[in-house]
Amino acid sequence: MAGITGQGTTFNLPNFVGELFAVSREDTPFLSAIGGLTGGRAANATLFQWSTYDLRAPEATRQRVEGAPAPTAEERVRGNVYNVVEIHQESVEVSYSKLAAVGQYAATGGHTAQAGIDGTNAVLDEMDWQVEQALKQVARDVNLSFIVGTFANPATNATARKTRGLLEAITTNAIDGAGTADLADPNSDLLGDLMQDVWDSGGIRENQTRTLLTNSTQKRKLTQRYITGANYRETSRNIGGVNVTSIETDFGTLNIMLEPAMPQDQIVVVSLEECAPRFLPIPGKGFLLVEPLAKTGASDKSQIYGEIGLEYGVESHHGKYIGLATS
Repeated sequence: MAGITGQGTTFNLPNFVGELFAVSREDTPFLSAIGGLTGGRAANATLFQWSTYDLRAPEATRQRVEGAPAPTAEERVRGNVYNVVEIHQESVEVSYSKLAAVGQYAATGGHTAQAGIDGTNAVLDEMDWQVEQALKQVARDVNLSFIVGTFANPATNATARKTRGLLEAITTNAIDGAGTADLADPNSDLLGDLMQDVWDSGGIRENQTRTLLTNSTQKRKLTQRYITGANYRETSRNIGGVNVTSIETDFGTLNIMLEPAMPQDQIVVVSLEECAPRFLPIPGKGFLLVEPLAKTGASDKSQIYGEIGLEYGVESHHGKYIGLATS
């Protein structure tokens, strides 16, 4: 089956009877865990920023002598990080006939019309159902952007703004396995190496939000190396409504989040508490609005619109391993 473009009619959107099952996956683990399309914080411009600061390294010879004058003044400099909100806009249009013909069914597969069919149409309001699916698709698009998005803030309206995703944002703790480093190798501890880098940089300090994002290939390798091979204790917990497994590591409890948007040859260790969606609310409409469009004929048409970007905190508080073996 496939989607259609343009107006939905009784010809290209046939009805069927019986229970309705989704073929595509609808979950958006990373987006859901950091607030989803209803959480996060508002922005007041298409480009938003946040600030960072650090402290000097501790010194073993910082002591002062008795009666000494005040030392030379020292201050800490703040830095800023920025990202943009990207526009997600969809529309759905359904003809009057399609809205009304809820009892008109497509071919049933029987030798006679309606042969052996018991049940009712699972979709009685085509417009509402199509809007619901469009919202799910927007959430999947946003979730993907938040992970693999490449930053773009164009000087003109000729190209679209694109938010910077986690993988592009992480530069400090980035390890390249060149396609040969194997997470399942019993003679190495690739996950431990990455977690140590992130920990030494000040990340993954909070127990509840210390999280690994991985797709299916590296999840199986992780299970082989750490659960089956090294007998790490595996439990489960809930992060922002997302069920995850967790293991005890040298750096504390690590949540393992299966994320379909992650490339199969990469993993990300993320300080989840520093990540949040940023929204640009439209005056009088809010964020991710659904509104009817101007009437031009015998159909109803609505658009879905929202502007959203990723705030990821301090990039050195996260880490990525790319180029992992996938065989």
